[in-house]
Amino acid sequence: MAAKPKLDYFCGRGRMESIRWLLAAAGVEFEEEFLETREQYEKLQKDGRLLFGQLPLVEIDGMVLSQTRAILSYLAAKYNLHGKDLKETVRINMYADGTLDLMTMAVLAAFKPPKEREEDFALIMKKAKSRYFPAFEKILKDHGEGFLVGNKFSWADIQLLEAILMVEELNASVLSDFPLLKAFKTRISNIPTIKKFLQPGSQRKPPPESHYVEVVRNILQL
Repeated sequence: MAAKPKLDYFCGRGRMESIRWLLAAAGVEFEEEFLETREQYEKLQKDGRLLFGQLPLVEIDGMVLSQTRAILSYLAAKYNLHGKDLKETVRINMYADGTLDLMTMAVLAAFKPPKEREEDFALIMKKAKSRYFPAFEKILKDHGEGFLVGNKFSWADIQLLEAILMVEELNASVLSDFPLLKAFKTRISNIPTIKKFLQPGSQRKPPPESHYVEVVRNILQL
């Protein structure tokens, strides 16, 4: 039996959360090792396991991988969530990158001082409602299918649901003007593997808290 993928990261969302989502959506069990001290991080560096000195780190198929988007692309291809041909794949990548841009803003905002953080949250809401969600509402309307690309569940659908739920944590009614996205959210949330990941007790991580932010700051000496 092949070893389970192993994820090395902090005990929080950060840049690893989308990787957790993709593995969970694919129905793949994975192990996690949480970094809690500077010494753990330095050991990974000393052992040459951090190619560019950065996390996240994923061990899978005999490889040690870094760089979030490269990891996500590999997992999507491995678990057949990357489209049936190059044209579908590039659209999936394009849509996934769009949602990653939005979610990266939220990840970075957690490390800002309170006033700047609130300003960033307001900007995220503004961009979600004026740029990203209108674009995805149009994609769903023009495509006329239950999924973003083709007629099959893909990495792009996973990323969009993750982004929607993240923005809803800032404003629960954010989808009120986007009926197709609202239906999309319900539909994708009920896919069995996704539904399981959304249940309490899963490996999904909660919104960043002060303790998580402090641990990351101490380890990375931010």
